[in-house]
Amino acid sequence: MAATNDTTTQLLNRLRMRQIALVLAIDEHRTLHAASQQLGMTQPAATKMLQELEDALGQPLFDRVGRGLQLNPAGQVVVNTFRGMRGTMEALGRELQELRLGSAGKLFIGSIMAASPVLLTDTLIRLKEEFPLLSIEIQVDTSDRLVDQMREGGLDVVIGRMLGPARQNHVFRPIGEEPLSVVVATDHPLAGHTSVSFADMRQYPWILQPLGSPMREVIEQEFRDHHAAFHRGLIETSSILTTTNLVFKTQMIAVIPESSASRYQTHGLLTILPYTFDHKLAAYGSIVRSDRPVSTAAARFLELLHA
Repeated sequence: MAATNDTTTQLLNRLRMRQIALVLAIDEHRTLHAASQQLGMTQPAATKMLQELEDALGQPLFDRVGRGLQLNPAGQVVVNTFRGMRGTMEALGRELQELRLGSAGKLFIGSIMAASPVLLTDTLIRLKEEFPLLSIEIQVDTSDRLVDQMREGGLDVVIGRMLGPARQNHVFRPIGEEPLSVVVATDHPLAGHTSVSFADMRQYPWILQPLGSPMREVIEQEFRDHHAAFHRGLIETSSILTTTNLVFKTQMIAVIPESSASRYQTHGLLTILPYTFDHKLAAYGSIVRSDRPVSTAAARFLELLHA
């Protein structure tokens, strides 16, 4: 443990924020020339700074490919860490700015669709009772995109699923399951059927979430199990409003969280088909960075969320 602490102290003493910015700029532009221009420094100065960083870390971070630079395995680990550090500084800057403006701060929350109708709404109401001056910004998207945003410092808390590689540097607390429903317009040819097969639904175009999202993966697995392919010309969106509007006006089929689908069906806006997927989504819950302290408002939000 002592050796680890000594190494950490040495890195902290030798690491400079300018070096972090340089590595992230090189990763973005893939050339030292473009990165140095972005930072307003000469290329020789950037070259020297990168060399000093690599000497401090004990290994090179980039491989030269043609006229550009490409991250090697060590560089990828370093960049992932540096992105988190940049996100932490951005979050700090936001909090300090809010304090300068005399507000009670701002909380950035990301949520998947399943949590929005009831869980998130009720938690926000209780939070605002305790923090009436707190500003809150909510981003609704898929778990993979939300976790990426939090890694970059854009979100304080995410309500979603913890995906494999993202488990590093994050703390996940499960909340519950998210059953899925297949929905169509109330006048759809399949509406009102007492039983619906996959072959029945396969005849119609589908609206899907973007590639990489957990719900998309469940649907793709269902198609694979039935040795079927998607229709060409797919519409892909993470917006439930866009999805439901398309379903209302067409014969398209969509998959949305049961919590949302049941509300639409109760109000006679769409119909849930009697079909159950063989595969289920993993449990969703709250996600925060383990390497970044949460604010007072975020901590209280988590307490209320899990209460």
